[in-house]
Amino acid sequence: MNWSENAWKSIENIYNNIIEMSFIKELSDGTLDKEKFQFYIAQDSLYLEHFGRTLALIGSKAHQIEDALAYMRFAENAIVVENALHESYFKEFEISNKGILQPVCHHYIHFLRSTAAFEPVEVALAATLPCFWIYKEVGDYILNLEKTSENPYQSWIETYGGEDFAIAVKTAIEICNKAAENTTPEIRNRMNEAFITASKLEFQFWQAAYDLTIWE
Repeated sequence: MNWSENAWKSIENIYNNIIEMSFIKELSDGTLDKEKFQFYIAQDSLYLEHFGRTLALIGSKAHQIEDALAYMRFAENAIVVENALHESYFKEFEISNKGILQPVCHHYIHFLRSTAAFEPVEVALAATLPCFWIYKEVGDYILNLEKTSENPYQSWIETYGGEDFAIAVKTAIEICNKAAENTTPEIRNRMNEAFITASKLEFQFWQAAYDLTIWE
């Protein structure tokens, strides 16, 4: 069993909690309250900018040139392509501006950025992997459910359940496996910890949107 298989096994309960949460269930059947989706998209748009910068930093620290190029492309996709997609949601769902970073988003991006800046690159790779992998799994899960007609969130679902995103996820997993194989047991353990922490934050990000969690 390679590193990614073990890592996924360690977060199975977290993933199962994600697909059972009200946000995902209501998103998949199209009944999610518009205000909650607006909150989610605005926060996700802010998240993507910082996520893209984090990926670029990881690319600059990658040991292999092909891995550096891959993460630079991931960064470009996060900042340019997906941000443009979110702009279309801003118009469709009548979101006037991104607003400010709310608590969970703020915590998540600062965890990723500090990990990328101060931890070994292998740990940073593991910390960013859940954002790829969990979104892909959730997208596939929703696509495999019985579809409801005229789901207002269908374009979001197809983005993360699509083949193009699957290719990026596969590449990220392969890079993490290679990094884990070529590092020390201590760093592999730190990779595991970072992967689990980021997975918990994925859950909290969706829950914060459902609860409309803002600064007190």
